[in-house]
Amino acid sequence: MPNELPSPLDQYVRSLFAPEDGALAAVASRQEKAGLPPIQISPEEGKLIAVLLAAARATRVLEIGTLGGYSGVWIARALGKGGRLTTLEIDPRHAEVARKTFAEAGVGDRVEVRLGAAREILPTLNEQFDAIFVDADKEAYPFYFTQAMRLLKRGGLLLGDNAFRDGRVADPKDRAADVEAMREFNQMAARDPRLVSTIFPIRDGLLVGVKIAD
Repeated sequence: MPNELPSPLDQYVRSLFAPEDGALAAVASRQEKAGLPPIQISPEEGKLIAVLLAAARATRVLEIGTLGGYSGVWIARALGKGGRLTTLEIDPRHAEVARKTFAEAGVGDRVEVRLGAAREILPTLNEQFDAIFVDADKEAYPFYFTQAMRLLKRGGLLLGDNAFRDGRVADPKDRAADVEAMREFNQMAARDPRLVSTIFPIRDGLLVGVKIAD
């Protein structure tokens, strides 16, 4: 979702709970200079993710979609002692920018950027993760859901960004492929008996689920 000016309430939450330091604030300009899309999660969404990871005592996290590394910094900083973030990125330019972001934010030693298509990498993974954050190409979200449920440990967190797809999921006349895929992702999360889930109405919607059974 493109960066937008925060509402007064968003700004209140941001200033009180999620102020950006220099490393986080620099990501947008670094992405612009490198010609990357001007999109990233908001600081308040980053803090929500950090709180959820802390509650889950997560130490092993998988991120699908790295872009400039903004969300990855929030995730990496929230991990417990010995924590590790593996983040998947298909575009070499994005990966290069993200690595600079992680180094500047002081988390480069706990982040592994894996270059390649998530559709190809995910089926090769066999380790169990404490949390998986999905924020990549929307049409692949149903595939990502299936892989995430395979890779999440019991008690693990599934986090899916853009669950509202700019509000378009609520319009039955909108049959665009990306919107249909997001609806399917949301429905899969809502109906899977292995998952307890909901959508937090923060920014463009954050789907949050806890895996309760294998």
